[in-house]
Formats: sequence, structure tokens, C-alpha cells
Amino acid sequence: MNFRQLPQVDAVAVPADAFLLDVREDDEWAAGHAEGALHIPIGQVVARFGELTEAVGDDRTVHVVCRVGGRSAQVTQYLIAQGLDAVNVDGGMLAWEAAGRPLVHGPGTRSDAPYVL
Repeated sequence: MNFRQLPQVDAVAVPADAFLLDVREDDEWAAGHAEGALHIPIGQVVARFGELTEAVGDDRTVHVVCRVGGRSAQVTQYLIAQGLDAVNVDGGMLAWEAAGRPLVHGPGTRSDAPYVL
């Protein structure tokens, strides 16, 4: 399966109650992320796969997001190969922010308002 064949969804179309997996790095996550998302940086996805499957439960789609869509496409491809129902969030967190979707930031950030790094 190549990236053009991956299931994708626009950020604006992600359901409010969707399971969202954010695969960005710690500093990107801290600057701004979707509330309720699970954060597992791309380099840790394989090692933390059990944690992900436990968190997602049965019969839920994993919406995978990064900054613009490249890293999340790789993770989406991996998750599908492992038998999970996964979809790439097209345009990533930049599209999420542009669509007016809410953001929160982590503790210790220097900015008053969350933003996409």
C-alpha cells in the first residue's frame, strides 16, 4: 500500500469523539495538541503498540495526526498492517488549527495560547 492509497480524512471532518493519536515529538505536543489525544511520538509507536491497542479498544478508528501528514501517514500504514482500523488526518495539526478545531497545550509552555509548532 502506498501513501496515496491510505485512508484519509480532512481535519474538519474528524468526529469530536474520535480516537486521535498524535505522533509528533514532545516539544510539538507541548506547544499545542487536540484535547484528549493520545501522544506517542513516531519513534515509540512500535514499542508502545500494546498501550495504543489498550487505549483504543475494540471497533474504534484510530485517527493519526502529525504536523502536516507525512509522519502520520507512515504510522497509519503501520497500524493498518497490524490489523487496526486507522486513518491519516490529511494536513495534520496545521489543518486542524486552520479549521478552527480546539487546541490545548502542555504544562511548562511559555506561550499563553496553544499553537502548532
